[in-house]
Amino acid sequence: MTTPATPRDTTPFGVVDWAQWTVILLKPDCLRRGLADAVLQRVGRVVTVSAVRSLIPTEAQVFAHYDDMLPPEVSRTLGLDVPAELRRIFVDNQVIVALGHGHQAADRLRAVLGGTDPSLADPDSIRGHFGADNLATARAAGRLIDNLIHTSDHTGVVERDFTIWYGAANRYLLIPTTDRSPQ
Repeated sequence: MTTPATPRDTTPFGVVDWAQWTVILLKPDCLRRGLADAVLQRVGRVVTVSAVRSLIPTEAQVFAHYDDMLPPEVSRTLGLDVPAELRRIFVDNQVIVALGHGHQAADRLRAVLGGTDPSLADPDSIRGHFGADNLATARAAGRLIDNLIHTSDHTGVVERDFTIWYGAANRYLLIPTTDRSPQ
């Protein structure tokens, strides 16, 4: 795991203020249901969306992204094989990644995603509005919940998320286009 970035991190074009960025991951369930455009449109109300890419993630990318879920005690606590579930959900399945930019991007976007369980999320949130799964159904089926979207948990992990999904060579993408004021 990398240390949180500081404002001294630079691109060829200047300083990266990681507090102004977030990495957005539209999960396979979002794409299977044809919701990518609608979800990105909602995200675009909160942050400026750029560098949208469709890709098939590798196991290494998925495991790096969800490294906090890989310890054996997490699988024991949840009563399922988390690494196998992450493989089932992501490997060989299309996702969309995008960058979000704006004032305190990660925190602001997380606030409108809604709770992890779409059935309990605020109906005006992204997961509450578009979600179709719930934790009880997922647990009964022995699987992780489908909840459409992920964004960087907080400013301290944005650089790590960027490196996982875009790679350090793509830091040139971290040039703000236009900022959106906090709403």
